[in-house]
Amino acid sequence: MTQPIMQIYDIVKEFAGVRVLHNVSLDILPGEVLGVLGENGAGKSTLLKIISGIYTQTSGHITLDGNQVSIRSTSDAKRLGIAMIPQEFNLISSLNVFENIFLGNEIKKGILLNKPMMRHKAHTLLTELATDLSPDALVETLSVAEKQMVEIAKALVNDSRILIMDEPTTVLTDHEVEIFFTLVDTLKQRGVTIIFISHKLKEVKLLCDRLAILRDGHLVSLDDVSQINEKDMARKMVGRELNQIYPHRNEPSDETVLKVRHLSIKGVLKDINFALKKGEVLGFAGLIGAGRTETAEAVMGLRKKDTGDIEINGQAVTIHTIADAVSHHLAYLSEDRQGKGLIMNFDIPKNITLISLAAYVRGLIQHKKERAVAQEYVKRFDIKAASLNSNLINLSGGNQQKVYLSKWMDTHPNILILDEPTRGIDVNTKKEIYHFIRSLTEQGVSIIMISSELEEVIGLSHRVIVMRSGEIMGELSGDAINEKEIMYYAAGLKTMKQEA
Repeated sequence: MTQPIMQIYDIVKEFAGVRVLHNVSLDILPGEVLGVLGENGAGKSTLLKIISGIYTQTSGHITLDGNQVSIRSTSDAKRLGIAMIPQEFNLISSLNVFENIFLGNEIKKGILLNKPMMRHKAHTLLTELATDLSPDALVETLSVAEKQMVEIAKALVNDSRILIMDEPTTVLTDHEVEIFFTLVDTLKQRGVTIIFISHKLKEVKLLCDRLAILRDGHLVSLDDVSQINEKDMARKMVGRELNQIYPHRNEPSDETVLKVRHLSIKGVLKDINFALKKGEVLGFAGLIGAGRTETAEAVMGLRKKDTGDIEINGQAVTIHTIADAVSHHLAYLSEDRQGKGLIMNFDIPKNITLISLAAYVRGLIQHKKERAVAQEYVKRFDIKAASLNSNLINLSGGNQQKVYLSKWMDTHPNILILDEPTRGIDVNTKKEIYHFIRSLTEQGVSIIMISSELEEVIGLSHRVIVMRSGEIMGELSGDAINEKEIMYYAAGLKTMKQEA
């Protein structure tokens, strides 16, 4: 019988007296891919942060190669050959790629940094990852997918024995996911153990050898992946049967609330034209780099456009800043909630009122009113936190996303742009957000939804706009909203010009 590389015994973790892990015990085998599943708040990220030294357990212990070890910092974990690729980026934007890869592991020549050597080794590693990313590129100029590749390279530079991956494929294209799967196979052949968190059940089924499922801080099952199907995974995660995840779509009004005409940014967007109806979900599909996020940012005044007119409710408007957009009742949830949406060392009320704070000021900030409104959002979105005073860094990804939604809903928008709204979120929280989207459309709120998950686009959208290389390639409605048609346009095999 294979001896475990790591054994976890009766791990308990409490935050401010609230227990989030309950006596979790688990054997981890050498060279396996162990999947870890659970709803947001189930405790999976907390468990893996304990293994990687970010948190220290309240009680219980861990052994490595049969010997009890103390992991009280990320330095301890690194020394023991344990590395973690975080769900949210931990990069320094002002540094370039190779400097981030070797941050904390710098190669020196005497007392000076050996930058040529680090640049060369970074280039070699990036080539092995099958990416043409330049070692000299500034991180602040990279796309979300490219930043994820830097995180993977950063974790691999130490030749880690145990590699923890928290939602590593969420922002990768299909091609990049294939590269990632090949990389995992290579690491397995070298005997590296991989602990893999994902909410993509199909990926878990394809990639993992065994699967540990947590619910409410308890380990509820440990199965060989060959012995469990996706439906059983979902049922064990939520503790009950899941009904249809996508809600019934209401019919939108014929009233047009937003028109975008001839929107262009040199080298980024080319002549973007679309309209949005009241109570409609307008999906934006396309491969990463297609220009969907850039379109949203230009509409919101976050990017300077070269040309383009915007009409709201039939009236021409000028939007140069996010404040201009908010004044016209537009809201935008960025795909990068930690980098652009939330302040992680702020508590829940302060995050919710980041944009709407003026409504709570009467000479001084009315903290009592602020907290009362925050409590309403906590109840409305079922935000799980030890208290209102909890900083966002201590919340799970799904609960952070709910706070982010609350922040924008507190501006009372009529038009809501959602960019990858369920990235890194479990299946039950996805269902909650989908039903919230439907309730908004029933109230007359109009939604622009950017998503890389085709099933999500198909399941929620009344119409779908498909983009490629900064252009709109096609617009789909009715039965034409299907995976085949979307991919034809996204890949450039079909265009509206060809059909005209």
